[in-house]
Amino acid sequence: MRRFSLFRIAQIISDGTFGVLRDEGIPFCLTLERLWLNNRKSESCIPEGLYICKRLQSPKFGNTFEVTQVPDRTAILIHKGNIIEDSHGCIILGEQFEPLNGHNAVLSSGKAFDEFLQRTRDLNEFELIIQNKWD
Repeated sequence: MRRFSLFRIAQIISDGTFGVLRDEGIPFCLTLERLWLNNRKSESCIPEGLYICKRLQSPKFGNTFEVTQVPDRTAILIHKGNIIEDSHGCIILGEQFEPLNGHNAVLSSGKAFDEFLQRTRDLNEFELIIQNKWD
């Protein structure tokens, strides 16, 4: 099964958890998630671990993937956005880290998401390993 990996590289208290997404070891985009708040639904990023992501058609985000097998959580999607308020526990993709309206953000989200969909065009599921790398 194809494997993607998300390396979380920084937590900025007011702005979220920032990372790098890799496809079979090759970095291709950036990520933004909520801060770690003990896996609280809609308020926290998900725990480190190995997950299965499954393609779905979201009413709000269209063609995307859901991160499954998250303890005590459902509806964790990978989608477009720029700032922490765009995520309710989901993983946002972007092309660059840059301030936006006074907050650290990921920009060029549409471009990053399009590349993600291109990389996953022939997949209905893939493995996602998430690791904190700021130690």
